[in-house]
Amino acid sequence: MRLASFSTESGQSWGIVDGETIADLGSVLRGRYPDLKAVLAADALAEARDAARTAPRRPLDVIAWLPVIPNPDKILCIGLNYEMHRQETGRDEAAYPTVFTRFANTQIGHGADLVRPRVSTELDFEGELAVVIGRPGRAITEADSWNHIAGYALYNDASVRDFQRHTHQFTPGKNFPGTGAFGPWLMTPDELGPLPGLHLRTRVNGETVQDAQLGQMIFAIPRLIAYCSSFTQLEPGDVIATGTPGGVGARRTPPLWLKPGDRVEVELDRLGVLRNGVADEA
Repeated sequence: MRLASFSTESGQSWGIVDGETIADLGSVLRGRYPDLKAVLAADALAEARDAARTAPRRPLDVIAWLPVIPNPDKILCIGLNYEMHRQETGRDEAAYPTVFTRFANTQIGHGADLVRPRVSTELDFEGELAVVIGRPGRAITEADSWNHIAGYALYNDASVRDFQRHTHQFTPGKNFPGTGAFGPWLMTPDELGPLPGLHLRTRVNGETVQDAQLGQMIFAIPRLIAYCSSFTQLEPGDVIATGTPGGVGARRTPPLWLKPGDRVEVELDRLGVLRNGVADEA
């Protein structure tokens, strides 16, 4: 099942993607579930599937995609989680995941433009797999972690590198408006299937710039969920962006910075493609 958040002339909604249409479940279930986060919190995906049989359908080409979860309680981002990326940054090996936060109002959906801010030209791409939490939990064990996952989506955790380098803290460079692309949809685990052999790729203007298998993560998804839930309560709709492979623009010679008019695609086998343009801040 593929679930997405979107907007039309009637406002924001959510639904289930089926081929080239989306069942507009927000229009029929809004009183009970105003958004996709509320559906996850109520453990109501089976109800949503049933309602999709008779819900009105909208062609995908008439909707504006929103971030999969527009209003997560938390977005936890994992840094340096592929060996090639760790090596290209010159960072030491670590015993624990590197965790930083992104704010919900920095996110954009599939098809929207990443925003290069006025104060920098060092906008960089970071294609990632995002895990969306479905069941709340604290101190979740690695063995039980899979039971807390609602599904997966793609993320472009775009970074403003000069601001990221101002201090050892990543926060400023990771939270400019319009730099967190999240979409196009959440795919449930039963549809996506086993993860380790799947290829994660990022393309800029059609050229592949990142390519890795999910099994190459230093800290696998169960470890990330166990670690993050050791210090915070994970809630339905929370997002864990699991890290980017090597090949980022900042570590190329010369650096490959995103500029207006560029097109960035993040793709994962079976899951789909997240596409975004690039534009200057107005």
